[in-house]
Amino acid sequence: MNSQKQKTDNETMKKLPFVLLLLLTAASATFAEELFKSNVTASYYADKFHGKKTSSGETFNMYAFTAAHKTLPFNTIVKVTNLENGKSVNVRINDRGPFAEGREIDVSRAAAEKLNMLSTGTAQVSIEIVQLGEAESTETSVAPSAPAASKARFANAPNKKWDIQLGAFAKRENAEALGQKLVDAGFQNVVFQKTSQVTRVVIKDIATANVQDVLTELERKGFTDYFVRERKADSVVTPPSSSSDTSVDAK
Repeated sequence: MNSQKQKTDNETMKKLPFVLLLLLTAASATFAEELFKSNVTASYYADKFHGKKTSSGETFNMYAFTAAHKTLPFNTIVKVTNLENGKSVNVRINDRGPFAEGREIDVSRAAAEKLNMLSTGTAQVSIEIVQLGEAESTETSVAPSAPAASKARFANAPNKKWDIQLGAFAKRENAEALGQKLVDAGFQNVVFQKTSQVTRVVIKDIATANVQDVLTELERKGFTDYFVRERKADSVVTPPSSSSDTSVDAK
């Protein structure tokens, strides 16, 4: 009896690596599919949604480069490419949808214009993850490429301070690389903000009167993927520069 049981256990143990391999292969395939999808349908938001709340808690801005996706974490940056004309744009996920059958992503009007799909309403696209965002977001932000909306927002909050987030990375070294580029480009108050899943790269504590100047300088120096949020207290780590060591700033 015991010998029979031992034989069965041995056979089970022999099969276990194969089962694990199958599970890992399936997981890898799912992850790869999520990282890049080709020949899926994109649509764009109707103008009536401008100013409405998104699922992330942000206010939808049709002039910002944002998008809705059913499953990708908020603040994920994806590259969307129109397969018919080769035009592409980076957008940040800040909403859930689209819920129309057969559609993969809803982009803002600004993004749709870049993709040259305003007249058609939909387009066959590829979607590639550039930067994985955090799992949840309740932050209110002002996204890039919406100067009129940004100025109005800042004008209504003259005494507040702001953070500009330029990236959120699962790998710390990628955050450090971007932080160093910003420091080398002459930007001050560049810090890391670490969550349980990602390390954010942020220019912190900007006065309302200076926000637009910083955004203009970022654009001029090629840093175009960012969003602005009201300053909150965080434990942050300042990235190394050529003249100082890494330090901790607990604000």
